[in-house]
Amino acid sequence: MSSYQGVIVSDPWLQSQFTQVELRTLKSKFINVRTQHGRVTLCDLPPVFSKLKAFTEMFNEDEIKTVLGESNSDMGEEIDFEGFLRAYLNLQTHAIEKSGGTKSSFLKATTTTFHHAINESEKASYVAHINNYLAEDKFLKDFLPIDPATDALFDLAKNGVLLCKLINVAVPGTIDERAINTKKVLNPWERNENHTLCLNSAKAIGCTVVNIGTQDLAEGRIQVLADLNLKKTPQLVELVDDSQDVEELLSLAPEKVLLKWMNFHLKKVGYEKQVTNFSTDLKDGEAYAYLLNALAPEHSTPSTLDTSDPTERANMVLQQAEKLECKRFLTPKDIVEGSPNLNLAFVAQIFHNRNGLSTESKNMSYAEMMTDDVETSREERCFRLWINSLGISTYVNNLFEDVRNGWVMLEVLDKLFPGTVNWKQANKPPIKMPFKKVENCNQVINIGKDLNFSLVNVAGNDVVAGNKKLIVAFLWQLMRFSMLQLLKNLRSYSHGKEITDADILNWANNKVKKSGRTTQMESFKDKSLSNGVFFLELLTAVEPRVVDWNLVTKGETDEDKKSNATYIISVARKIGCSIFLLPEDVIE
Repeated sequence: MSSYQGVIVSDPWLQSQFTQVELRTLKSKFINVRTQHGRVTLCDLPPVFSKLKAFTEMFNEDEIKTVLGESNSDMGEEIDFEGFLRAYLNLQTHAIEKSGGTKSSFLKATTTTFHHAINESEKASYVAHINNYLAEDKFLKDFLPIDPATDALFDLAKNGVLLCKLINVAVPGTIDERAINTKKVLNPWERNENHTLCLNSAKAIGCTVVNIGTQDLAEGRIQVLADLNLKKTPQLVELVDDSQDVEELLSLAPEKVLLKWMNFHLKKVGYEKQVTNFSTDLKDGEAYAYLLNALAPEHSTPSTLDTSDPTERANMVLQQAEKLECKRFLTPKDIVEGSPNLNLAFVAQIFHNRNGLSTESKNMSYAEMMTDDVETSREERCFRLWINSLGISTYVNNLFEDVRNGWVMLEVLDKLFPGTVNWKQANKPPIKMPFKKVENCNQVINIGKDLNFSLVNVAGNDVVAGNKKLIVAFLWQLMRFSMLQLLKNLRSYSHGKEITDADILNWANNKVKKSGRTTQMESFKDKSLSNGVFFLELLTAVEPRVVDWNLVTKGETDEDKKSNATYIISVARKIGCSIFLLPEDVIE
């Protein structure tokens, strides 16, 4: 199917911690040890790791053996390649601590430069955001407020608790906080669990976390842009003229919607320029002055535009915005210097506090008609977040609109099965000619047929037409096939054979049974699964210490079922599972 020779790891989080060059190098070391000894154990690793450039100046063989022994009671236990990689990351963590957290040769550029290259104004804004939203948090209140002039932000982020809390600020309820390790002193494995929970939960709210480390504060973007869609703010239809424009609005990224909203109001008050970005177009503060005059004339004064000093105008703009209860997370200097991230957050804050849109638009009824039923909406969310988690170059904002030109589907197929897409025959967006979209979608369907998907009487035209049922059916088969391929690659279990639903069912039941528990499931539609007990017993069988049974209910009432289901999802993410379902999916 493919000539691509990349190293594939079944755990997406683990894969994201290494470049392909690193994976090939480490795979070669692993295979050499296995060839020499017939198998690989932790005892074999100290002489291998001590010769790696990353560790040669940090540890000798005895020190490496001590580090590995602290986290593993049986050094003679056989490990697979993923265990080899986890041992490497464990040693890397100790190397960072030993060096005092400074830049070192083993850290990738994306993580080494972040700490030192971050814009100080942005850091101050993040700190103000954290101090404001988490001031009353029971765990964090002892560490807040953070001083933006120090590195306290990064020190606090190390144990993963802060980042987990920030995700819940962005999208409340994403993480069941009972699953967060919140002891005052966490060991490396507990910190890693928090980081894993954070990254998998970030994916579940739409953050792209491929090759992103735990210091990235991507959750802030999700929070400030959360309402910039027709479902949350149907009044946005006032920005367009007809139903066709509504469809285009659906496919716009939140940042583009925000710019469209801003220009809509600026045009009404006679501002002649077009704002196309959150940086250079806002530097002189004039656009802000006109925007606030349109939205809140009661707080506007002519002096804001009369002044010739951009910094003075920016300060007056911020004063006006404060009267709309917009918190001051940026400075006049940030506006004048054109800080794109802080300007984006500021404009979004103005939108949230006063969007100036009417509920009387002629297109309002059309927008309401476009609202999906609950099941379709949940499916759209699941597949959209799954696609974004893969790290393809196109970010999906609205699944059913964004896949219609076929390009996103081709990117997903190429990501999952490198070499399957003939890019010479693909048409890159923007695509104006309908038949070019059909060509893309026909290639998508043909690849699906090559993968033995059930696509009877399905053609590229169906995708272009936005047939939701067929789009969901294709994506479900694609997600399922990719998961089964991952399982097939775990040859220690499958021996390279195809994995079936029955195999997964039997594995789960046997795993629970061997752990000494009696709960079993008859099928994936077994109604008894709704109480969540079987899933919690399965998680316990996989990782005995991960479930706190004092927090588990019998699941007899709807409230108890919801409690268990919420806990299940966070615990699963904590041990490395990428999950895009909601508690309601477990309950039902």
